[in-house]
Amino acid sequence: MPSMPAHADVPRPAISLARVLLPALAGWVLLNAAIIRLAHGYLPFDRPAVAHMPFFWQVAMPSLALVEQIALMALVWVMTRNRDHAARFARLPAMPQAARETIGLLAWAMVAQGLGWVIAPLFGFRPFSFHLAGTLFGCSVPPGPGEALAWAGYNFVAYAVVPYAWFAKANDANALWLTFDRRGSDWPGNDWRVLVVVLVVESLVQVAANPAPLATPATLWLSAAPLTFLLYLVGTVLPTMVLIYAILVPRYWRLTGSVAASTVLGGLTYAAMHLVEGWSSFTSPTNTLLSLLFVFATYTGPGMFKSYVTLRTGNAWVHALGYHAVAPHVLYDTPLVARIFAIG
Repeated sequence: MPSMPAHADVPRPAISLARVLLPALAGWVLLNAAIIRLAHGYLPFDRPAVAHMPFFWQVAMPSLALVEQIALMALVWVMTRNRDHAARFARLPAMPQAARETIGLLAWAMVAQGLGWVIAPLFGFRPFSFHLAGTLFGCSVPPGPGEALAWAGYNFVAYAVVPYAWFAKANDANALWLTFDRRGSDWPGNDWRVLVVVLVVESLVQVAANPAPLATPATLWLSAAPLTFLLYLVGTVLPTMVLIYAILVPRYWRLTGSVAASTVLGGLTYAAMHLVEGWSSFTSPTNTLLSLLFVFATYTGPGMFKSYVTLRTGNAWVHALGYHAVAPHVLYDTPLVARIFAIG
């Protein structure tokens, strides 16, 4: 993947690019081999939107998406190649503090995720994850309004409000990578230009790969799309942005000194926050393992791109608005939200 330009004030990576990419490639191959070996030609998931696809294409989709995500990383590198990254690196917390904060926040994230798995069923809901049941892939039994609102509220408090309240005590919005850089009038441009270009390119790619959004009636879009945007903004976009990309990914960079390593760690963290998806099957040990493996196949690539664009811009809002809230959620989840809230 593209790397940061050399700068005298940015230390040489503590982990070389080859030491990151080779294990990552080997891990990706082994992950897909394990899925194929366990599945025996059938994925036991509740994903109506892709259930008609042959097994080969369902397994291949994450790898094809990863190719596109790496190409999009290259585009982001071109747009941000003139950025000065040294000042941003210098504002990161010292190594011991970064290590303590990283361990503490990861521990909280796992505790909060576990609580979501326990609390939600007490109210008759499916276990809460970073995605609402039915997101992107549909589901045979869509959630009701209560489940959707409870999911959004729980995630917002657990993964956005609590981490932000804790870390904002010692960091301003700039240190948390939550401010826009408006400097620059040339093509590499500012954060808004990167955001818009990523949003347009990703939207076109997603619609070309799956034109389902084009079949959504215009009246449904006008009535349900705003609610979809708000629901997913609160339930997954802001929690993802604050927990992983405003706090954890910058600390990964401090600890590793490597953009490549931080990108991969961010992708793995993003996938780990989706361990229990609405489409997962836990009816047997094999299905459980297959579900967990497929979560990492599905979400590591998107999580890596979110990490990379955040590292390149120093602004977690760029991925949140350019590569999450609208594409894919408003594009693909507006019909689901309309069904949940009986809109249209």
